Amino acid sequence: MDIKYLTTEELEAGLENIRQSPKDNGMLELIVRRPQIEKREVLSEGKLDLIAGLEGDNWKARGSSSTPDKSAHPEMQINIMNSRVIDLLAQEKERWQLAGDQLFIDIDLSEENLPAGTKLSIGDAILQISTEPHSGCKKFTARFGLEAMKFVNSPLGKELHLRGLNAKVIQAGVIRVGDTVRKV
Repeated sequence: MDIKYLTTEELEAGLENIRQSPKDNGMLELIVRRPQIEKREVLSEGKLDLIAGLEGDNWKARGSSSTPDKSAHPEMQINIMNSRVIDLLAQEKERWQLAGDQLFIDIDLSEENLPAGTKLSIGDAILQISTEPHSGCKKFTARFGLEAMKFVNSPLGKELHLRGLNAKVIQAGVIRVGDTVRKV
């Protein structure tokens, strides 16, 4: 299937389905490890670590432009995206991993439902939602289109956290695709 970028109207038409995401007791639908820049590994299970984030991911080695010394930002260990949003944008599950996030979850990521500080239990692990914003960038635009970037970064997109959330691991543990995601 040839992928075409969705129009603003097509994106907005998907909002109703996105808004139907569970408020609690969601599901982990995809785990993606990024061992190197531009490389992706889809996992059926992964280990979340207090220091490394998702084991085998390049988060720590890659660093961050958000820190003064360019080291990895501790509040941005794990990137989470709503599975309904990426399903709309990517149009094929094989393309979900292009978003660059590690966890794709069917749960309402909105500010109202998961404000900063909220804890999520997944498998044996617990994550805490960060105050650090997660927004679309040049790579996101190249992969999903300018309208998609505008959609996720719009005022409504930011309120609903359509581009996703950043989190940190506060309890290490194993996570598996299909695990229930609960607010703690």
